[in-house]
Amino acid sequence: MTDRIAQVLAESPIVDGHNDLPWAMRLAGTDLDATDLTGPLPQFHTDLERLAAGGVGVQWWSVYVPSDRPEDEALRTTIEQVHLVHRMVARHPDRLVLARNADEVEKALADRKIASLIGAEGGHSIGGSLSGLWALHALGVRYLTLTHNDNTAWADAATDEPRTNGLSEFGREVVRRMNELGVIVDLSHVSPATMAAALETTSKPVMFSHSSARALVDHPRNVPDDILHELAGNGGVCMVAFVPQFVDEAYRAWDDGGGAGPKPVVTVRQVADHVEHVREVAGVDHVGLGGDFDGCPDLPQDLGDVSTYPRLLDELAQRGWSNADLMRLTGRNALRVLADNTSAAAPA
Repeated sequence: MTDRIAQVLAESPIVDGHNDLPWAMRLAGTDLDATDLTGPLPQFHTDLERLAAGGVGVQWWSVYVPSDRPEDEALRTTIEQVHLVHRMVARHPDRLVLARNADEVEKALADRKIASLIGAEGGHSIGGSLSGLWALHALGVRYLTLTHNDNTAWADAATDEPRTNGLSEFGREVVRRMNELGVIVDLSHVSPATMAAALETTSKPVMFSHSSARALVDHPRNVPDDILHELAGNGGVCMVAFVPQFVDEAYRAWDDGGGAGPKPVVTVRQVADHVEHVREVAGVDHVGLGGDFDGCPDLPQDLGDVSTYPRLLDELAQRGWSNADLMRLTGRNALRVLADNTSAAAPA
């Protein structure tokens, strides 16, 4: 890490929008009581030492569960995943602290701890109920991705057949209740029609916790330019993902074709291209980072785990990014969105 990037990260640590370590641990059958998250944990992309090496000061932990689960099971399993994050934090009080709003994040950073925020990846996790949403909020969840890969009854996903043409009336009610509670509307995974409907409905800034630019790679998980234009007026943030299918058109085509032939090489330069595109279209105040570590099996060759964020920042610095703009990217934009959503939220 260069001295310049170290200084940037000292003033504005990485706020990473999406990390799937809790689900990766569940799939692996990892016994948390027998596991030291400090590391090394080579079977995962994430451990506490590598988070520190990467300059990550704020981590959104995803409490993902598969979107094909029945609603009651989805809510129950999401609560189990929330409990896992709480246990992770409790086991490492010297390194981690649970945060629910921007003030608690700032205190964690002042105490030199990693602020742990919780995001639920998919509207199925509320169990079809506003009370389910309230319960997740009460347990510390501060963003809800409106869908995962499958539609909910009230919102269309990017990778499913349209059903509601965006949001149903109940879906709009979910968005309004999220605004009231202080749960950020996350539009990664949703269809463009759902993105547009949510932006029309919300009174608070939204986020894309882990998405890239559709203009560069025609993947349904990426964000079209017309939505990026709207993001500026909304005040939200698009947190660029490192997933190769989202980042490189050749890799997307190779993956769609079943992986026939040599696997294309994806590099940090292509991720930087997406970051720059979001900055160009939405503005420098509306771009962030959401690597999707431990949520995808493959990563760019230069960005293989959470310690590698400085490589991306160095690439952008070489392209002429100022320190002030790098600090917007690393965390200040995302923290503004968190503050705007949670500072005047209703208690219940």
